[in-house]
Amino acid sequence: MPWDEIKPRQFAAFEKELDGISKKTMEDHYKLYEGYCKKTNECRKILNEIDYAQAEGNQVYSPLRSVSIDYTFALLGFKNHELYFSHLGGDGGEPSGRFAELVDAEFNGVDKWKDSVRKAAKAARGWVMVGYDLNDGSVFNYLLDTQNLWAVYNMVPVLAIDVYEHAYAPDFGATPDGRGEYVEAFFRNLDWNHVNRQVAAAEAAKGAVEEST
Repeated sequence: MPWDEIKPRQFAAFEKELDGISKKTMEDHYKLYEGYCKKTNECRKILNEIDYAQAEGNQVYSPLRSVSIDYTFALLGFKNHELYFSHLGGDGGEPSGRFAELVDAEFNGVDKWKDSVRKAAKAARGWVMVGYDLNDGSVFNYLLDTQNLWAVYNMVPVLAIDVYEHAYAPDFGATPDGRGEYVEAFFRNLDWNHVNRQVAAAEAAKGAVEEST
């Protein structure tokens, strides 16, 4: 299989002093991202070397099943953090541009969308993904209890909030109130231009899907 080795990227957020999220937390978080990158490559190597004609495909347990499941966990850990780090380092403020238009219409107000994200972040065990649906153009806040559990087919994440404790406990404490304070800090550091670029890419993909049907 023609899989290339993936490599950790550098992100602008690490060159800035974020409001409320410490450099130490960000640096430790980046090491976790590097680990997902490494394990993704290790799983790809194993999957490349498997003799599929001889491999056992048992659904209770088999080496093929095990590495295939772990591959999705490592790969989505890598991808989720790429989005998360990419849209940090901005000036925060209120949502703007096309994204603001979408959530204003979908949630009957931008403020209601922000409130829904705050509650989603308290309810999720792993991630909140604000996703754009390629089928109907709707926007929804998806709760992911584990990072390799995608919420719905044809959903494109445009904004990602990591709510695992490693993202906020060092700065705000491992409590519900601490998680809430972290989400407010996350909003203060968002780059809405990046979020809008994600939306533009999703809408372009939706247009391509419509043209092909």
